[in-house]
Amino acid sequence: MSTPSPAARRPRVGVGGVSVRSSTFTLHRTGYDDFRVTRGAALRARYPWARPEGALGGPVEWVPLLHAEAPPGGPVEPEAYRRLKAELLDRVRQAGPLDGLVLDIHGAMSVVGLDDAEADLTDAVREVLGPRALISAAMDPYGNVSRRLAGRLDLVTAHRLAPRQGAGATLERAARKLVERLLAGKGRPHLAWVQVPVLLPSLPVLPPLPGEPAGPRPEPARSLYERPASIEELDGIVDAAVWAGFPWADEPRCKAAVVVTGDDPVLAVEEARSLAKEYWDLRRDLVSPGPAEDADACVEAALASPARPFLIGDSGDDPAAGGAGDLPYMLGRLLAQEALATGRATALLPGITAPAAVARCFAAGVGATVRVPVGGAYGEGGSGSGTEYAPFEPYEFTGEVVALHPGDAVGGDLAVVRRGGVTAVLAGRRKPVRTRADLGGLDPRGYDLLVVKTGRPEPELRELAADWRLARTPGAVDQDLPRLGHRRLERPLFPLDPDMPAPDLAPELL
Repeated sequence: MSTPSPAARRPRVGVGGVSVRSSTFTLHRTGYDDFRVTRGAALRARYPWARPEGALGGPVEWVPLLHAEAPPGGPVEPEAYRRLKAELLDRVRQAGPLDGLVLDIHGAMSVVGLDDAEADLTDAVREVLGPRALISAAMDPYGNVSRRLAGRLDLVTAHRLAPRQGAGATLERAARKLVERLLAGKGRPHLAWVQVPVLLPSLPVLPPLPGEPAGPRPEPARSLYERPASIEELDGIVDAAVWAGFPWADEPRCKAAVVVTGDDPVLAVEEARSLAKEYWDLRRDLVSPGPAEDADACVEAALASPARPFLIGDSGDDPAAGGAGDLPYMLGRLLAQEALATGRATALLPGITAPAAVARCFAAGVGATVRVPVGGAYGEGGSGSGTEYAPFEPYEFTGEVVALHPGDAVGGDLAVVRRGGVTAVLAGRRKPVRTRADLGGLDPRGYDLLVVKTGRPEPELRELAADWRLARTPGAVDQDLPRLGHRRLERPLFPLDPDMPAPDLAPELL
């Protein structure tokens, strides 16, 4: 597809993409109906800067294509991906000549049968757009930037703030950099790309979310993640970005990466090398975002503490990170504690995906005593992984049905079941727990412990907790990476190979 000179008319820029992050260690699969697909005027409204009154609404003609976004989960079903990809490509063709495209992707999408889904999508988009149009991609810091993906892009950047909080700023930066080049009549800049053989299970280097009672992000990680903005200010540099890679997918592309984009190729390579070396040198200092221990240690510490409620993050089965939410591991560990089993202490455990158990609770009714299997909603033994990792069997949970909530917008039917001092909220569908409204109508201040499937408690939950700890629990997004049993990562790779030799971090100029 040929592209007229931007000087001849107002540049035309498309915007769209497919965005989801996928753990390959879950039995859950993401289908077409899991995606929220936005087109036309609704898509333009998604991006404030593309509206007529927006910061970038006047200089160029924005052409909304298609954007599809699904909650984090398991790999995308091939037919769902093919359907979304085909519509996006059709809309690019129908749009007519485009001078550029803002590609709104996550960077950690896995598709059954593909090793590098974002590169596959970008290859197809590039083929339709042609070689002269500029593609600017905005990605999450958990994204994977392979050589194949970077080579098809002209501009690429990542969040410099906490993931969900940084997305809007990243998209606007990606769009602004593209518009600036088009209006100046500039072509593709140089991309200095290098992968760093590090794959971290958390991103503590990002600043705390608004309202979070934590202090500022710790050094030395803070300086590392502040460097891209300062590099960008150098003459001859367009953008700089760092990605941690996605640790819960078993694909060769999964590792940290650095890309420095610039019109000065020598400076871009120099800064990329320096940033990559700093990441490597700090690999042992990038610690967990909160005090972390195994489940039993967390529960014992919480029971001994006077802080109420005491929040525990069940990090290995976090639906917001790609976990299935169907693992009853923490339910079993809570009821193994005599104080909780007898009711001398209390705990609230919301958000276990258990559709069969919920159906039986609704059939039995409030006040009934039920014995229901909890766990394994997406396959026998629970969603441990696609490899040999399956830590336990479904848990036989006996308790009283104390409340039923039909038709939750996210979790479907919810059943509240109590045994001893432990109250569990079972959900018919995967349901991340982010706010007090997600707790099945229960007040967490009435419990000693609040146990939530999360690796990073959201601000509202952090604010109501008097103290908190992160439990390193098993699951599809296990913080203990060696337990997952990766088979296809490029090795050596830290921390799976803690004593590996120093790597060659020479950037490749694309």
